[in-house]
This record gives sequence, C-alpha cells and structure tokens, in this order.
Amino acid sequence: QVQLVESGGGFVQPGGSLTLSCKASGFIFRLYTMTWYRQAPGKQRELVALINSGGATNYGDSVKGRFTISRDNAKMTVPLQMNSLKSDDTAVYTCGVIHGGRQYWGRGTQVTVSS
Repeated sequence: QVQLVESGGGFVQPGGSLTLSCKASGFIFRLYTMTWYRQAPGKQRELVALINSGGATNYGDSVKGRFTISRDNAKMTVPLQMNSLKSDDTAVYTCGVIHGGRQYWGRGTQVTVSS
C-alpha cells in the first residue's frame, strides 16, 4: 500500500535552514508527481512545491527562491531544502501523491520558525 513518511522537521531561528524528507513506498515512485504541502494553525493547506516524474518543479509564491524540491528515484525520497526561513513558514509540512485516483498524505512533520 502507498505510504509516505516525512522527517526532518524541528525548531529553527528566522533566517535558518532545514531539510525535510519524504520517504515513499508501495508504488512505482519514479512515475508520479510528488508534492509538499503545509498547513499553519487557522489557515488552509497550501502547496509548497511539486516535482513531476521528469524532474520539473513548481513552487508556491511564498517560497519561491528560498525552497528547493528534488527527488531521488533510487531511494524513493523527496527532499525539500528550506532556506531563509521566516516565522510565516511555521506549519505542519506534509508529503502527498495522487495514486490510482486517490490522494495520499503522510502524517506530516512540524516546522517551527521562531526567535
């Protein structure tokens, strides 16, 4: 079955960096578009970044130029490098994939940016 497991969250000061990772299993990873979303308290879930099977990427406006998504098809992972973090980046970050017409999510990892 499809499983997505996020890791790498934590507490960081403004201006700092973190790298999240999503480990996927249960499907032919290299064929699918992978996404990172985030949701802050009281706010709607928003797209952070996506990467398709060919490696093309797209980013939410609020993270462009600061975050970088990539994929390692051999390891079936989706790293998200986050630089120049701001307090507004505080959220639960979740990895997602649409497989067989169904949206799958991991449990998420908390990122807190605060001084």
